[in-house]
Amino acid sequence: MAIEVGAKLEGKVTGITHFGAFVDLSGGVTGLVHISEIADNYVKDVKDHLKIDDVVKVKVINVDKDGKIGLSIKQAIDRPEGQQPSPPPRERFGGGGGGDRSPRGGGDRGGRPFKSGAGKPSFGKPSFEDKMSRFLKDSEERISSLKKNTESKRGGRGAKRV
Repeated sequence: MAIEVGAKLEGKVTGITHFGAFVDLSGGVTGLVHISEIADNYVKDVKDHLKIDDVVKVKVINVDKDGKIGLSIKQAIDRPEGQQPSPPPRERFGGGGGGDRSPRGGGDRGGRPFKSGAGKPSFGKPSFEDKMSRFLKDSEERISSLKKNTESKRGGRGAKRV
């Protein structure tokens, strides 16, 4: 039986690795389902989705000249025309929770309301002048602290070095 790209077949999982699963199609022909082609969502461990001897429906996505067969489980799922798999909601910084976290939407900044002041942008960001004055202030404080520490270690100004 010739295996063609685009064919949907059933096979039996014969081996599992950290990068995918090997599926026996028929007549001793084996193909690989890469970890990225197992499910629509993120797959951290193949063993969470497949076990050896599972019977799975796969789609042939490529056949190399050297006989390697690339398979996909997620492309073998029949979906209505034009329907794409919906990605899972992304978590931000490892935290859960919903809420509108878009930079300009909803007015939610981690539980703090936006501050709207006269002459400042309404979306809560400091102006360039505010950022620059804060930078200069912090910079001057750091330089003066650094000078104090280095002068005390050298014995101050005018001290003789031997």
